[in-house]
Amino acid sequence: MKPHFFLLIALGAAFGASAGDLNQTLARMDQAAAGFRGLTAKIKKTDYTAVIKEAAEESGRITMRRPKPRDLKMLAEFSAPEERAVAFDGRKVQIYYPRILTVQEYDLGKQSSLIDQFLVLGFGSTSAELQKTYDIKWTGEELVNGIKCDRLELIPKSEEARQHVRRIEIWVSAQDGLTQQQKIHQPSRDYKLVTYSEIKLNPPLNDASTKLKLPKGVKKETPQK
Repeated sequence: MKPHFFLLIALGAAFGASAGDLNQTLARMDQAAAGFRGLTAKIKKTDYTAVIKEAAEESGRITMRRPKPRDLKMLAEFSAPEERAVAFDGRKVQIYYPRILTVQEYDLGKQSSLIDQFLVLGFGSTSAELQKTYDIKWTGEELVNGIKCDRLELIPKSEEARQHVRRIEIWVSAQDGLTQQQKIHQPSRDYKLVTYSEIKLNPPLNDASTKLKLPKGVKKETPQK
């Protein structure tokens, strides 16, 4: 038997193993999505700027609620290094800065569909939704906060999306199919890394759970106008 034949067998086995791991990971995500209604978790976000080679970190808590498919409502409340809160609901984004008692409101408008693509990254997302939007590859196993995870690489299929995001990595728990970490790589070589911990799945949540708690006298700004 010729040497190159052994190489073909080895490559075939390797690709077969990757496909199997991808299919198993997506199956776990489908199972998790079927029962996903929301969660609370601690969050750590790192924004890396490639030009100056610096990273800025924020930490706090996040609440997500998914009352129906493709309807994700989210509230991120950062406590360090400075307090701020970000609420997302459909086309509307609000950013509250307690120190200056100001809330900024944005209408995503035409970009709302683009934003939706980046929100179907694990929490309640089905494999069909992901594969419609991304080319997906299984790239190995890693520990995230001591949890064994499968790492997936997602390349946006849309040229418009690739203008904003070059590729995305998500780390999916090998136990329950929940996303533990996300890394969004931008064309500029900047990236955003978000890590979740102390995840509580499907806690009691209502409309108020993902809305900003604004005090009286808060100043409202609409920077787009």
